[in-house]
Amino acid sequence: MKPKYQTLFEDIKSKILSGDYAAGEKIPTESALQELYGVSRHTVRKAILELSNDGFLRSEKGSGTYVSSQYLSKSRDNAHNKIIGVITTYISDYIFPSIIRGIEERLKEDNYSLLLVSTNNDVDQEKKALEMMLSFGVDGLIVEPTKSNLYNPNIAYYLSFKAQDVPLIMINAHYEELDVPFLRLDDVQSSYLATKELISNGHTNIGLISKMDDLQGKYRMKGYIKALGEAKLKFQPEHVLSFKTETKLDLYSNLKQFLTQNQDMLTAIVCYNDEVGLELINVCNQLGITVPGQLSVIGQDNSYIAKNANIKLSTLTHPQEKMGRDAAEWIIKKLQGTKDLPNETYYQPVIIEGETIKTIK
Repeated sequence: MKPKYQTLFEDIKSKILSGDYAAGEKIPTESALQELYGVSRHTVRKAILELSNDGFLRSEKGSGTYVSSQYLSKSRDNAHNKIIGVITTYISDYIFPSIIRGIEERLKEDNYSLLLVSTNNDVDQEKKALEMMLSFGVDGLIVEPTKSNLYNPNIAYYLSFKAQDVPLIMINAHYEELDVPFLRLDDVQSSYLATKELISNGHTNIGLISKMDDLQGKYRMKGYIKALGEAKLKFQPEHVLSFKTETKLDLYSNLKQFLTQNQDMLTAIVCYNDEVGLELINVCNQLGITVPGQLSVIGQDNSYIAKNANIKLSTLTHPQEKMGRDAAEWIIKKLQGTKDLPNETYYQPVIIEGETIKTIK
């Protein structure tokens, strides 16, 4: 269990970094903080002393304690190191090693270093990552948003970066409530092409499995619905299985139940990504459902796991390493003073033919 002064220290520091307490603003009195946090005067004074030593607060005798801007200049002392912060949901899984490799290779070309942290798609971990980047004073920031299809409680931290003129760009998704530049796959088009490919192969009963706490899942569902509509096929809610980060661990059992319920109806399924597509094929094998004989499957992202699977999964491209390079390029150009950089970049997906789609005559 952490000491009480540490909890107070971290909370006040968070309020400063997020802009709740602005530079020059007087913070609550010692007695007010005692009452607010239910701690002793000694605990309050110890937290304030540490915050003052770190440049976050300054005390004026007879007046009170104020937010200091010293921490900003202190963090900017790192500027000569040319460090770019990178926050991704994951680091070693799926397409992320390729994206990070692209970022790192481009940064090295201009002698920038990379400060990398992951959030595991958890907003509390994202908050800690953002606080670390603000405290460190990175020159720029590349972020893959956490749970981008949900309200994000960390918006204030992103606004702090903007207020400090720290270049910021998002990859794979963005927070729709924020005006921040982004690079991402055209996810609507990806799922649209996936569904259209199945339709062109004669399938009319097509299911969808999508992750709905990320913006990619919302847009990929939109592409699926668009393709069904164009083909005059009815959208059927029971043919859609949605999941989120917390229920991903239960995906195997949920897929098993979904397939059992729809086995006599569905002839094809559009998957949120390759990881889901291969897990679906695994469940099919367990249930004795042949792919593509009884069920056609298409993934998305053309990931390394699809390339190395026992069966060649039909999928769609994702820029991966190029997206990483382009994000680093955007940050470097911004720092060099380049004007009129693009606010929105969409990469167009292309179908990669595999062995998991059967033509129905």
